[in-house]
Amino acid sequence: MEEIGLKNYAYIGDAVWELKIRNATIYMTNNPRNLHKLTTEKVKASYQAECLAKLENFLTEEEKEISRRGRNLPIPVGRRANQQEYRLATAFETLIGWWYLHNSDRLDEIYTILGISWILN
Repeated sequence: MEEIGLKNYAYIGDAVWELKIRNATIYMTNNPRNLHKLTTEKVKASYQAECLAKLENFLTEEEKEISRRGRNLPIPVGRRANQQEYRLATAFETLIGWWYLHNSDRLDEIYTILGISWILN
């Protein structure tokens, strides 16, 4: 497999994470407003930053390095956004993308560690 850049891992990680969350929330309600609220609560930067914090003690040295590099990517952040939170969310998405493309078993472990193993295909 051709190596891709960290921004690309974050890009696919964002999509994988949102799809997993949407896959779970569609079974929770038929109300579009509630569905949107349930989904956005789990795909926003603050929640993803919290997820990364929960994973710190479970990451391998290689995963910590991927996270560190993802966190330090040059990314545009709006004036009102919490830049540190956004960077941590990008690091989280980078890891999700990396696991998705290179180690799906580990990605399933991560979902279990986060207590969201119910978000499976």
